[in-house]
Amino acid sequence: MLHELRAYWRRHRPAPWLFPGQFPDRPITRNGASDAFVKAKHKAGITKSGAIHLLRHSWATHMLEAGANLSDIQRLMGHRSSRTTQRYLHIAQDRKSATPSPLDLLEFPGSHRH
Repeated sequence: MLHELRAYWRRHRPAPWLFPGQFPDRPITRNGASDAFVKAKHKAGITKSGAIHLLRHSWATHMLEAGANLSDIQRLMGHRSSRTTQRYLHIAQDRKSATPSPLDLLEFPGSHRH
């Protein structure tokens, strides 16, 4: 993605915004970004439902799965309250199952764990 963003910047040299809106001196609006998302989905032949907010949710979830801590995600998402971030994220089952139960850490007679 970084390669694509750099190529976009070299080709268009947008200033002062990486993604300018209808007026070059203003950033793209939420509606403009949403329209671009819908057009890109259509062009790619994606029929699955989901609005542009899904990208934000997916990004935050992948950050959490990659090991980012919740307070960093909260700051990057712009949430004032950690409760907002906690409600917003749906932690993947893989992440949940990777957390051992304290019972799994117990040593039992005859076990071969050290």
